[in-house]
Amino acid sequence: MYDCDFKKENNWFRYRSAALIIENNCILFVGNKNVNYLYSVGGAVQMGETAEDAVIREVFEETGIYYEIDHLAIIHENFFNKSNGTLKKLNCHEICLYFFMKPKGTQELHSNSYTHEVKEEMYWIPIKDLENHKIFPSFIKEYLDTEHTGIEHIVTDGRM
Repeated sequence: MYDCDFKKENNWFRYRSAALIIENNCILFVGNKNVNYLYSVGGAVQMGETAEDAVIREVFEETGIYYEIDHLAIIHENFFNKSNGTLKKLNCHEICLYFFMKPKGTQELHSNSYTHEVKEEMYWIPIKDLENHKIFPSFIKEYLDTEHTGIEHIVTDGRM
């Protein structure tokens, strides 16, 4: 399968699906030794795959646990410049659908996830401590601190 992304000149577009997994007032984030921040569980939607199927697949690939979707929460349009890795010096435009996953009642994971051949580590971050961490998406702390009805559309622009 091919990821739903493309590059043209100095531009890169990606369609992504991600999970908001909350257990015991903690939210799950991912990190690796090549970056100085934590990021949401998820990844590229593949051609012919629904966003729902992609998030279930990505969550299992990264955590080793099958989570069920609770509901779609956020449509995020993200503009940023990539300054490292294979996408260095590209103008990036990402559409990401964030799904709340149904809690399991445990923080047990069976992760053996790699990204670009680098081991990923899983981190349960207490929601009350999110401001002490560099996380992406950066709006998550504020989002979790407020009530929502329906699906939110959030646009962030980190281009320089």
